[in-house]
Amino acid sequence: MPEQNSTTTTLGELASLVRSKNAGPFWVTFDVMFDTDDDFQRVVDSQLINREWVASTWQIARDEIVLVELKAARAIKFSFPRQQVQGDPGESDQYSGQQYAPLLALCIA
Repeated sequence: MPEQNSTTTTLGELASLVRSKNAGPFWVTFDVMFDTDDDFQRVVDSQLINREWVASTWQIARDEIVLVELKAARAIKFSFPRQQVQGDPGESDQYSGQQYAPLLALCIA
């Protein structure tokens, strides 16, 4: 992880909520929410949460990712198809509730 200075923080520290969950048995969705407009805009302006980063992090094709920034809700949301259908043999996270972890350490300047 890159060294932090006084103006750098992690997304896990800046966001009020970071979660992942099922969006039905075939999709997983992620929510990143903020308490203030300034915190939301800081992350949006960093452009670190983008389709390329999501595709690389979760090994998903870029064109399968739906990503939206909802200013009125102070939220960034993205979704993509699950690699395995919920409940299939070998599927390791039934509710997709553990998939958000890589977001927490993302450094935001």
